[in-house]
This record gives sequence, C-alpha cells and structure tokens, in this order.
Amino acid sequence: MENQPQDVPGTVEEALPNTLFRVSLEGGEVILTYLAGKMRLHRIKVLVGDKVLVKLDPYGGKGRITRRL
Repeated sequence: MENQPQDVPGTVEEALPNTLFRVSLEGGEVILTYLAGKMRLHRIKVLVGDKVLVKLDPYGGKGRITRRL
C-alpha cells in the first residue's frame, strides 16, 4: 500500500512572488504552497480569500494548490 498525498481544503491568506501562497488549512495550520503546473498552464487565477484544494507534501512543509473550490 502506497503512501498517497492528502487533498485538504484551505483558504488563501497571502499571495507571494513566483506563484507561492500562504494557505490556512481547515485544521488551523498555515503552510506555504505553490501553484500546480496545470493551473499555471491554463492561467487560472488564485486570489487572497479563495477556497482551494491543497495536495500536501508527504515530507511536510509545503503543499501544491491543485484546484479552486
């Protein structure tokens, strides 16, 4: 059985340079996230206050925004 990354909903708190975002997760944790490649490719805008789905890094620390909710 493989250790799959989790998809966790969160809210964008701050937009940083180079498509990095500070996201507040539902559990109260605040993590640094980056935008997924497909979202960059299709130029999907993510703004402060947006609800997003974050795929957590299995090693902790960062996450990847995979879709807007």
